[in-house]
Amino acid sequence: MPNLEFKQLSHKVRFKERKFKFTQNQVDFLKTTLDPETKLMFLAGPAGTAKTYMAVYSALQLLMDANLEKEILYIRSIAESSQKGLGSLPGSIEEKFGVFAGPFYDKLEEMMHPSDVKTLKEKNLFDCIPVNFVRGSNWNDTIVIIDEAQNFCHNELMTVLTRIGEDSKIIICGDMMQSDIRNSGFANIFDSFDDQESKDNGIHTTRLGTEDIKRSEILKFIVSKLEKNKF
Repeated sequence: MPNLEFKQLSHKVRFKERKFKFTQNQVDFLKTTLDPETKLMFLAGPAGTAKTYMAVYSALQLLMDANLEKEILYIRSIAESSQKGLGSLPGSIEEKFGVFAGPFYDKLEEMMHPSDVKTLKEKNLFDCIPVNFVRGSNWNDTIVIIDEAQNFCHNELMTVLTRIGEDSKIIICGDMMQSDIRNSGFANIFDSFDDQESKDNGIHTTRLGTEDIKRSEILKFIVSKLEKNKF
């Protein structure tokens, strides 16, 4: 995949050179996600397979293709293993959710210089919200990233899926091996759309495996071991 360039700003914003090469599975995911006919994209894979990176990478490309006339919306659940809500954290909603939105901005800064991230943010092209604030929304001209989807219950994912409006795309990323909640809905909903009928309607699924792990060789061994023992 080539380096990307923002041409609609007062100065050019270029991606930093990637530190790793995409695997064939990752390239296939990117091609499908960037296809204009794709409306909803599910991505499942173990830790270290660059799921969030690829979702953000895709969203930025889609943003450029739309001449910066869309926005990127990043959504996560606050249902971590501690089962504490935002109310237990100090500060405003934005400050409270900032902890959960960290991976999104970390990936942006992996791809671009911090000053360029700031420029795009000041143009209101990015927004980050907890899933609790989704109900009642209607997403038009929006690229939505649902991250850590294994921490969404079935009803939360259904709420997300039914918000999609005109000229929007949803990318849902999750790891079926690690969930911080007991009633995760990700695996069942992923499987529900893993068929030809869904593909014919612009909904696609991609599964990544240990061969797609980019974080480290030791992580490949750990994940492979855990999968064999079905932890």
